[in-house]
This record gives sequence, structure tokens and C-alpha cells, in this order.
Amino acid sequence: MERSMLLLAFASVLLVSSTLASAAIVEHSFHVKNLTIGRLCRQRVITAVNGRLPGPTIRVHEGDTLVVHVFNESPYNITIHWHGIFQLLSPWADGPNMITQCPITPGRSYTYKFNVINQEGTLWWHGHVSLLRATVYGALIIRPKSGHEYPYPKPGKEVPILLGEWWNANVVDVENQAQITGGAPNISDAYTINGKPGDLYPCSQNPNQIYKLKVVEGKTYLLRIINAALNNQLFFKIANHKFTVVSVDASYTDPYVTDVVVIAPGQTTDVLLKADQPVGSYYMAARAYASAPQIPFDNTTTRGIVVYDGAASSANPLMPALPAFNDTPTAHKFYSNLTGLTDGPQWVPVPRQVDEHMFVTVGLALDRCAANATCQGPNGQRFSASMNNHSFQFPTSLSLLQAFFFNVGGIYTPNFPNNPPLKFDYTNPNVSNNTSLLFAPKLTSVKTLKFNSTVEIVLQNTALIAVENHPIHIHGFDFHVLAQGFGNYNAARDSKKFNLVNPQRRNTIAVPVGGWAVIRFQANNPGVWLVHCHLDVHLPWGLATAFVVENGPTPATRLPPPPADLPQC
Repeated sequence: MERSMLLLAFASVLLVSSTLASAAIVEHSFHVKNLTIGRLCRQRVITAVNGRLPGPTIRVHEGDTLVVHVFNESPYNITIHWHGIFQLLSPWADGPNMITQCPITPGRSYTYKFNVINQEGTLWWHGHVSLLRATVYGALIIRPKSGHEYPYPKPGKEVPILLGEWWNANVVDVENQAQITGGAPNISDAYTINGKPGDLYPCSQNPNQIYKLKVVEGKTYLLRIINAALNNQLFFKIANHKFTVVSVDASYTDPYVTDVVVIAPGQTTDVLLKADQPVGSYYMAARAYASAPQIPFDNTTTRGIVVYDGAASSANPLMPALPAFNDTPTAHKFYSNLTGLTDGPQWVPVPRQVDEHMFVTVGLALDRCAANATCQGPNGQRFSASMNNHSFQFPTSLSLLQAFFFNVGGIYTPNFPNNPPLKFDYTNPNVSNNTSLLFAPKLTSVKTLKFNSTVEIVLQNTALIAVENHPIHIHGFDFHVLAQGFGNYNAARDSKKFNLVNPQRRNTIAVPVGGWAVIRFQANNPGVWLVHCHLDVHLPWGLATAFVVENGPTPATRLPPPPADLPQC
């Protein structure tokens, strides 16, 4: 017996030693500053990281510690959000402006430090102040721990594909102008693939304006697709090729074969691409999935080229047939057919006992135009947005996380409701201009959650102002997507559709246009976590709230104090 205990103790020491040996500290420096770049016949000054668009790709292994020193050498306030990272006991590094930190002001710096735990796959990082993430973004790739393998055949090469959005204007000015007028910001002028617009745009026929992926016939490639666009979901295709989806939002999926990927802002999708077509050149292309046709959108197309080794340089690439802009059936088929890989790494079973039930409406709203002012929103008012008729107002004097940690009153109110204050026919287009429903109060209201409680949320789109698809992102957590559908959610009918066995896990859910989605997660991460629509136009309008997750009962489940260099307001 004593010998068995000694062997067990020795094995435990070896396991801990192996785990520590496989982890590393990965360190980067981000210099955020002006960059002059030529696009669409113009020279533009943009804000970028380390003089690159997109910014640097960060590569870590599961279990590593990431340290990023951010030096703000730009003229604007900046923060960096590590989209999809759990930030277990490191919420001070999450990055959303005025939620977990005050901004890094020009000339200042801040070091983000956090552990990458229980996550593998593709995530990304981006600016979280104003519209600066239009050019401040990059990939964050988490490979399995040393000695561990992917749960799919090892690809010959891994390729980040970052889909972006481009303005022929200063994006800060674009947002400021919209804030002044109360109208919507100007739409973008182009989409990009890895920072390049492609040859359908003016002055973009030069090779340096077109992204090219060189492949070898017969080999398989892992495309890590990221939608870094601000305000548009996108269809993505490669002519004559099919994809096998193996992961979304850094959560492994059952293999799903498709010829089109649909991806909302904030989401990531990993696909295997087999170079199995005749040697030649094939366009990869992306354009908007615009679920609200009455709302103006960028209807252009970006494209790059997949070039097979040995292809003639004079070959004309084949162009894929992209879905129609409003092809909701194709989008819904893609989104709703993905399932989780239950025998894969990092799989978490669906929690069965629900402690907190929430029903949250998401949609547009109005804010009253000031006296003697002219506003460009509907009915001469200002555009707004809300969740459960609360239009979120960001604090200005102290971040929510600091207010929570130091118990400072007057910054937020813990009164975000579990249900909408007024029930109505949510998705009926006839309510779109019902003035009794349109005006939502501006509040910094949050929802408090008990540590380790299981939360189930029905996210219900509304038809107020416009019917559209809202990608809702929850910081600090992944969640299971139990079901999604169209119309008004009906518990008696729709709860029977719940997938409690192998649902997909995400950090950003595209709530169907004129429909609903049901998600479930365990609030095992103390801190303050922003919940918001990832269409950036909707964030300053107020389509957000925050979860305040209380501390747990032990030192290992309680928040540490802020780092010494946390920016101050």
C-alpha cells in the first residue's frame, strides 16, 4: 500500500513537471501608431500595430502565458481585446474600454498578461475603442499542447484568412460624425482578405493589392478564417472547392462539409481545404450576407487567388458563384448544422441544471433628438439600440471592473432585467415604428450572477426599426448553442429542439434575422464581462449590457487586484 502511494505521488510529480515543461511564456510588443498605406487610389493614414495590416499573428500553445506590451504611439485612446480568451482570473487583461480598464492614452503603455487555458483553435485580437478595430486587429492561434495532436488529419500548412473592412476615410471621424448627427455611420468602401482588397476595386489590379495563396495539388491546408469586418456578416467561397469545418470560435466541431462559409463579425471558422482540383487558378471571394435589405450596406466583393503550383501565369482564375446578399436559408443551414466534437480536446458537456433563466430582446431603438437640433435617424430622432429595453451607456469616470473590485458606488446599477419589461409580438414587422416601444432609457445596468451558476438565455431578435441578424458576443465565456430558429421563441414548442448532447460551442452567436437563439453557460469566471452586438455600429448605440460574476468561495476563485500599470481615467 505504501509503495503504491509512493508510485502515485511520483507519477503526480512527473505529470505536473511535464505540464510545466510544456508551457511557455510568449512575449510580444505592440507599437500602435500611424501608418500611411495606399488603397483604392488613395493614400490613407490609419492606426495600425507594428506597421502592419493586419497586425502581427500571435501563436501560442494551450497552457502558455501570453505577455503583450502595448505602447500607444497613436493620437487616439486605445485598448486591445483578446477576443474569445477566457481570461480566467485575469479580467484586467480582457480589454474592452471602460468595462475592464480605462483606455491607454496617447504616449502611455500597458502590459496585458494572461494564461491560455483549456482552449485550442483560432481566436483573434482587436482594438476595443471607437471604430479603430477596422485596422487594429490580428490572429491569435492556439495550438495543442506539445505532444498533443489535432483531432483531425494534420494539414500540410496553416493559413490565417482575415476578412476585413476598409473605409476611404478616417474611421474615428466616421464614428464621430454619426454621433453628432444621430444617423448611421457611412458604410465601408471595400472588404479585404488579409488586408488586400482584390482586383474588383479601383486601382487594385496590382499584385500587391491581391492576396494569393499558393497550394500544391493533393495537399490539405487549414484555413483559419476570421471575420474582422466591423458591420457585416460575410459569405466566403473558393471556386470549385469544398471545405470541411473542424472548429468554430476555438471549439472543435464534428466535420461538416460545405462549399460556403458564413461568418459573422467576431467569429472564427477553421476549415480543411484539399487542393484536389486540376492545376490552375481559383478565386476565393467574400461579400456581405445582408439580412436587413432596407439598411444600406457595402455590396462590393473582395477576392484573392488560390494558385496551384505549376499553374500557367496567364491562366484566368475561375470565380465562385456567391450566394445572394439576402440568402438567409444558406446562412441558417450553415449556422444550424454545426455540432460539437464531444470526444475532442477541451469538450465541455452541457450543464443540465439551470440556475438562472433569462429572456433578452435585442434590437434597434430610438433616442430623442435634442431641442433645436436636427437629427438624421428615423422620424427625425437619433438611432439607438437596446437589450430588454435598456440602452447601455458606458461609464466615463471609472471602469466597471474597478467599480466592482473596489466596491465603488454610482458607476453602474445591478438592475438589468431577466425579462423584457413589456411583452409584444417581437418579430412582427408592423411593430417597427410603434413609438411606445421604440424609446429605450440610457442606463449603465448590469446583471449580477452567482459564481458557478448555470445561465440559460433566450436571445430574441425584434423587428423594431429593422429586422436583422445580430451577432451577440459574450466576453469571458464560451456557451453552448442549444437551438435557434425564426419568429418568436415559444418555450413549449422550441425547448423540444434543444440539443443537449453535442451542440456547438461559441463565444459569438449570430442570432437569426427575425428569430431567436438559446444559449447556456456556467458562470465560473469572476469579473465583469461585456455582452454586446458585434456589429460595431450598434455598440455606441447601446446594444450591450454586462455580467458581473461574483467571486467564488476560495482564494483560487476570487479576483486578484489590478496590475500596477493598469491605465487610469
